[in-house]
Amino acid sequence: MAQKSSQEYKVVVVGGGAVGKSCLTLQLIQGAFVDSYDPTIEDSFRKQCVIDDKAVLLDVFDTAGQEEYVAMREDFIRPGEGFLLVYSITSKHSFEEIKFFQQRILRVKEKDSFPMIVVGNKCDLEGERAVLTEEGEQLARQFGCRFIETSAKSGANVENAFYDIVREIREYGRDSTSDASDVNGTGGRSNKETGEQDLDRATSRSKCAIM
Repeated sequence: MAQKSSQEYKVVVVGGGAVGKSCLTLQLIQGAFVDSYDPTIEDSFRKQCVIDDKAVLLDVFDTAGQEEYVAMREDFIRPGEGFLLVYSITSKHSFEEIKFFQQRILRVKEKDSFPMIVVGNKCDLEGERAVLTEEGEQLARQFGCRFIETSAKSGANVENAFYDIVREIREYGRDSTSDASDVNGTGGRSNKETGEQDLDRATSRSKCAIM
């Protein structure tokens, strides 16, 4: 019996410099914390996994580097199906930068909403926290997306972040189909209803737990 091919999802990791984008990506791919990775490299990685009992091929693009706003190029936004908006909980500036990335993505995609997750990284550095968990949650609610805190160093919630963005991409696709059905009078849940239920389901795992 022929094996079913995996569904491919293109995930882009964005955020300011030194927030841990590469470390998050490599923690997912290699299952280890790599702190000597060249921060000037932009690279892509692929990982085979199973999410909600379905085979998945994650194609992760890591926009590593000390990018300025002008370097937020359209060539890696356009093919992206979902985005992790990463900031460091130790840097208020990186948190504020997230707003730019969100607006830039929506502008390039020409959409009012798109699959994204706000990710507060470095939650193992609680003693250096500059951004409250509640602030991250509030920003995510403004964006209408999920929020999660991660630690690339300990691995806390890293897999959850990537798996959740796949779920967001799937839900977005279903919503688009439902919207088309609504036009034809066949019904379907609204984006708002679906989004609110998803945010409620995600709340329980948004906090960072360092074991």
